[in-house]
Amino acid sequence: MIECQNISYSYQDHQLNIHQVFKDLSFNIKQGERVLLLGINGCGKSTLLKILNALIFAKSGTFSYEGTKVDKSYLRSHAKTFRRDVVLQMQDPSSMLFNQSVYDEIAFGLRHFEFDNIDDRVHQWAKTFGIEKILGSSPLKLSGGQKQKVLLASLLAIEPKLLLLDEPTAHLDPLTTGWLIEFLEELKVTSLISTHNLSLAPEMGERAIVLGEGEGILYDGDIRSLLEDIPTLLHAKLVHQHTHKHLDKEHRHYHLHAWD
Repeated sequence: MIECQNISYSYQDHQLNIHQVFKDLSFNIKQGERVLLLGINGCGKSTLLKILNALIFAKSGTFSYEGTKVDKSYLRSHAKTFRRDVVLQMQDPSSMLFNQSVYDEIAFGLRHFEFDNIDDRVHQWAKTFGIEKILGSSPLKLSGGQKQKVLLASLLAIEPKLLLLDEPTAHLDPLTTGWLIEFLEELKVTSLISTHNLSLAPEMGERAIVLGEGEGILYDGDIRSLLEDIPTLLHAKLVHQHTHKHLDKEHRHYHLHAWD
């Protein structure tokens, strides 16, 4: 479905210094796969998702969607199809909510892409996410978890082919997080989900791509095998060693990084 070949991204700060976010990333994701994008904050997960959503473009290398290179020329002729097929949920849902009501937020994409039975579809997705009672509310006045649900409902309502999720559990309480993980498992949509929470990773996908800080891909393979690969996890800074003292004895073991 998507293929990246040697893509790199860097940016220049206000002091004209060049910062390499990542370099020479090559991977592909087949239709139906659920892939985890892992790495610490600052390694480029969000940047990569924006490239795959064509909000920004790699400085070098190529990104292809369904066999066609995605660049500015491609978007000029395929923008509507691509924007319906490939959707991105950013880390902060507030940055993507702009309609006057939850109803209009879910209906916005349906109207733009000219779906039929819009009212039925809005209520269907509102029921799925348990937000029927707040359809008349302003999405900007909701809790973080409610905003996340509204955003996901609005994205999934247009029936995308590829779902890009950036830290989807960051604003959710444990109960809602568990619900979302089960929901995503049942959802038959190709997905790439970024997280630095290894404790949740095995429940969210089968394959993991690990980004190094300022590097390329450190690992691409089975998620459960990754959890047993301590050298790679240490290199990626996804685990740390912790020392415990019991009376006169001391021992060290590894801790997963599982922040939200």
